[in-house]
Amino acid sequence: MQTDIFSLPGKFWRGNLHTHSTRSDGALEPAEVCRRYKAEGYDFIALTDHFIGRYDYPITDTTDFRDVDFTTILGAELHSGAMENGELWHILAVGLPPDFARPDAPDFYATPYQESGPALAARACASGAFVAVAHPEWSGLTTADARSIEAAHAVEVYNHGCATGCDRPHGFYTLDQLLTEGRKLTLCATDDAHFSEPDHFGGWVMVKSKENTPEALLEALKAGSYYSSTGPELYGLHWGYRSVIVESSAVRSVIVQGQGSAAVAMHGHSMTRTGVALERFKNSGWLRVTVIDAAGNRAWSNPFWR
Repeated sequence: MQTDIFSLPGKFWRGNLHTHSTRSDGALEPAEVCRRYKAEGYDFIALTDHFIGRYDYPITDTTDFRDVDFTTILGAELHSGAMENGELWHILAVGLPPDFARPDAPDFYATPYQESGPALAARACASGAFVAVAHPEWSGLTTADARSIEAAHAVEVYNHGCATGCDRPHGFYTLDQLLTEGRKLTLCATDDAHFSEPDHFGGWVMVKSKENTPEALLEALKAGSYYSSTGPELYGLHWGYRSVIVESSAVRSVIVQGQGSAAVAMHGHSMTRTGVALERFKNSGWLRVTVIDAAGNRAWSNPFWR
C-alpha cells in the first residue's frame, strides 16, 4: 500500500513551482514576484527563470525574501537540445544548486551538438532537483519525446500561463501514456507566471510537510507527498479493493481515471465525501482522482499504484 499523504505528520503548504522574473523574460523584479505570492497567501514559490545564455544562465537568488511565513526554493527552467519537432526542450528543475553547470544554450533555439534534453534532466535530477516535464501540450511534445526523459519526477499537467496565453495548458495525455508504460511519475499544476498577462495565481501544489523549509518541501515533492489544484482542496483518499472514498471541499464532480478509456464519474451538489466504485479498473495498474467544483476549478491527486 502506498503512503497515505493525508495521514502524514505536518500540514499542507501552498506553493507555485514555475515562475519568471526580470532575470529572464518576466515583467517583475524577483522581490516583487515574491511579495505578490506571499500577499496572495502562498507559503512558498520557486522562481524558475530561463537558464539560457541570453539571460546569463540565471539561478535567481531569492534567499533574501524568505521569512518565518514564506520561503523560496531555488530553481530554473532548463533548455538544451531539440525535441522531435525541432524546438528547444523546456525542463522544470526545482531545488537546483547555485553552481549547477551551464549547458551550451545561447538562446531559445536548438543548436547542433548541444547536450540533449534527457541528459540535462538527468544532470538536474542527480544534482538534487525535483524535475518535471514542462507544458507538454504547449511544447508539442510527442510520446517519444516524453519517453526519452527517464530522470523526471513529474509531468506538468496544468500550466496557467499556457491556459491564458494559448489555450494549451495540459499534460494529461503525456502523463497517462507514461503511467501505462509503468513509469512511476507524479503530476503538478503551476502558473508559469510572467506577470505580462493574467498568468498568475491559477495553478499550484499543496505539499504535505512538517516544516515550510526548502529542504523539507523538496523532500516531500520528490516523495509525491502533495496534490495539485486550481481551487478545490483534497482532505483524504481512502483506497479500498472495490471503491475509493474521496474527501474534499464542496465539489460537483469526482472522477477516477485509469489506463486507456477507464474512467468513472460521480456528479452532484456540494459533495464533500464521495464514494466511487473501482470495478471499471480491473485491468488498470494505476488510478488518479480529479475533483471539480461549481466554478469549474479542479484538483488532482497524484497517481495511486495498485
